[in-house]
Amino acid sequence: MPAARFFLDTNIIIYSVDTNAELRKQAIAEDLIEKALQGVGCISMQVVQECLAVLTSPKIKHGMTPSDILQYLETTLEPLAQPVASMALYRKALSIQERWKFGFYDALIVASALALDCDRLYSEDFQNGQRIEGLTVVNPFL
Repeated sequence: MPAARFFLDTNIIIYSVDTNAELRKQAIAEDLIEKALQGVGCISMQVVQECLAVLTSPKIKHGMTPSDILQYLETTLEPLAQPVASMALYRKALSIQERWKFGFYDALIVASALALDCDRLYSEDFQNGQRIEGLTVVNPFL
């Protein structure tokens, strides 16, 4: 598989299935996921875990049954997931947290994107255009 070029944060995945999301945001999220599934994007296991936590709670209205969630895991999350967890990754996340004053889990998202050689991080949780080492944050909803 070729190196991933972009990384999707959890909020992008959730917007794609959230029936309360603005239709424009939902369409943008679905488009990014479709592109990612073509081999040019990825997520980390942290994103998988966060998505499953949201999808299995009443936090959003998605109309997905447990069977639908399992199918989504197998058809969307699993193909995008790139395991990168390691002690080196956690050390990098701590370094990013200290340097950029991010919360730990946000720093772990950034560290994962960097470890996967991504050049873009699609998220609305960071400052659009922010450069972190070789990574550029892009808020696709602006």
